[in-house]
Amino acid sequence: MKYYEEDKLSALESLSLAQRIAFAPFMFQATLAARNLGLLKALDEAGKHGLSSEQLAEQAQVSLYGVKVLMDMGLSSGIAWKKGEHYVLSKTGHFILHDRMTQVNLDFTQDVCYQGLAALEDSIKNGKPEGLKVFGDWPTIYPALSSLPEPAKTSWFEFDHYYSDQSFPDALPVVMKHQPKVLMDIGGNTGQWARYCVENSDINVVVVDLPEQIALLNQAMLDHPEAHRVTSSPANMLNPDSKLPAQVDAIWMSQFLDCFSEDEILQILLKCKDALNETGHLYIMETFWDQQPYEIGALSVNCTSLYFTAMANGNSRMYHSDDMKKLLAQAGMAVVRQVNDLGVGHTLLECGLKK
Repeated sequence: MKYYEEDKLSALESLSLAQRIAFAPFMFQATLAARNLGLLKALDEAGKHGLSSEQLAEQAQVSLYGVKVLMDMGLSSGIAWKKGEHYVLSKTGHFILHDRMTQVNLDFTQDVCYQGLAALEDSIKNGKPEGLKVFGDWPTIYPALSSLPEPAKTSWFEFDHYYSDQSFPDALPVVMKHQPKVLMDIGGNTGQWARYCVENSDINVVVVDLPEQIALLNQAMLDHPEAHRVTSSPANMLNPDSKLPAQVDAIWMSQFLDCFSEDEILQILLKCKDALNETGHLYIMETFWDQQPYEIGALSVNCTSLYFTAMANGNSRMYHSDDMKKLLAQAGMAVVRQVNDLGVGHTLLECGLKK
């Protein structure tokens, strides 16, 4: 593990970080407001000369008071800097405005998680996603995804697809190395991976997921020229009576096992083991926090764990890779190949039956 193995900060740096944590919600909301009200766009268009408070208020049609409180906070947040009497957009502000990953993360945090995170402590105590109550009465978020109010629904799917989709071009050649005829995609969601597979290879895909997700998949595959190569099988993998077809060539699970507790993952892995033929392979793609190439990636992944705690199910997380490998060993399987840095921070574990 590359990060978090020693306390490197001085006392002053540590105190400064503590204050930034204490006021982090203020910084976050002020940044969103500056973006949404058009202040950052106006500064971006003004270039290196920037704008005065009065000019910014006029161009963005925001009160002078609003400009000053938001942009003074923007100075402290680092999204702008001061050049005489003018505010100038910083490099950080530029990324807030133009970087797709940053936009996806901001919207996911605000639209899906922000209100519910207030129930994080209760979620830890009760082992339930208590924050999900801000959207409705569901035991977990998964059957609710197609019913989430906007903008939460759009922000959830854009967050999910942004991180998974960029890994597909790197992952498919790994899967196709063993030339499976049929790939079982467990937790296939809206079928992003299934579509990519049939559009870029000759493989057939069977998607296994909750009935609500299968409905979204079927809708997404309407009129697709390769729809006949994507079939579906509604199933709840936590149901003790649910079984997978036997003698499968390959099983794929992307950003799926992080939706379950360790005990639940073990039960799913045991079902996968029973479904694979003797030479079959299981592919697990996850954003393990210890395998991130940069520390900010580890921070992002660990933040996502708290989404699972407060909003998704109350008992899962983004795992350390060693935790997953221990569970695989308990299930009678072993990692035969590990590929890091697929897409944005993903790791692909190619697994086979333990000899």
